[in-house]
Amino acid sequence: MANRALNDEEVLQQMNKMVAFIKQEALEKAREIRVKADEEFAIEKAKLVKQEQQAIDAQYEKKRKGAEVAQRIAQSTLTNKSRLKLLHRREENLQDLFSTSRAAVVQLAKDEGRYVQFLEGVIVQGFLQILEPTVAVYARPQDVELVKQAASNAQKSYTEISGRNVEYEVEGSLSDDAAGGVKLVSGSRRITLDNTLDERLRLLEDRMLPEIRKDLFGANENRKFYT
Repeated sequence: MANRALNDEEVLQQMNKMVAFIKQEALEKAREIRVKADEEFAIEKAKLVKQEQQAIDAQYEKKRKGAEVAQRIAQSTLTNKSRLKLLHRREENLQDLFSTSRAAVVQLAKDEGRYVQFLEGVIVQGFLQILEPTVAVYARPQDVELVKQAASNAQKSYTEISGRNVEYEVEGSLSDDAAGGVKLVSGSRRITLDNTLDERLRLLEDRMLPEIRKDLFGANENRKFYT
């Protein structure tokens, strides 16, 4: 039997079904698009938040490192200033000690008995070091007579010790500003011995400085040996 033609009502029903189907498809498609857009938005938002957080963290880390460097520099500067101040005070204490020693040396030259004894000792020592038949002895102008007296005794002691003879000449050519003592020059002019009080004190200061520092301030852990 041949299909009959749809009447108007049936056609309308079919069209309504098609419209409803298309509308449902459109709604589902729109929902899928909205869900996908929300997902992409969430992903992009999370990415942007992460990037911003990383930028903030990097900036914070940079500032933190900068603050640490500045703090280390400030601490180092303060430590260096404190160390320099301490060294300056220590140097002042040492100079005070040496000034006291120099004052004692000056007093020695004013004590005639002790001074002549000292002169005799250093002149004998010089004669024995030079070991030449003639020696020039240089002294301060005000010490010439005392040095002649000491040199005479030293000449005898030298002969007794070495079995040799020595001739000497005393000249008052040292500076009046010197603390005292003598200089000896061999007759050949090849040997010069500085036995002035100033030079002996200087040598003593150089030799004793490490021990004095240790006694006054304690051992320096940064110094492995003394020079």
